[in-house]
Amino acid sequence: MDATTVLAALEGNVATMGYGLAAIGPAIGVGIVVGKTIEGVARQPELAGRLQVLMFIGIAFTEALAFIGIATYFIFQ
Repeated sequence: MDATTVLAALEGNVATMGYGLAAIGPAIGVGIVVGKTIEGVARQPELAGRLQVLMFIGIAFTEALAFIGIATYFIFQ
């Protein structure tokens, strides 16, 4: 086994770990967005529909981070 093979295997493992770490951020973000929406609905139930729409927009932006993470995983793999 030469140095190039070891380096290629190491870069692949680092990319895999990097995506695993990158997936933690959006998961925490979605949890915060949903939790704050539940708090908002509990405080003002009449705004439930509007808060739900804003929650889905927030989740979409947060999940965009996960897509960027998986794209960088494939770039650096």
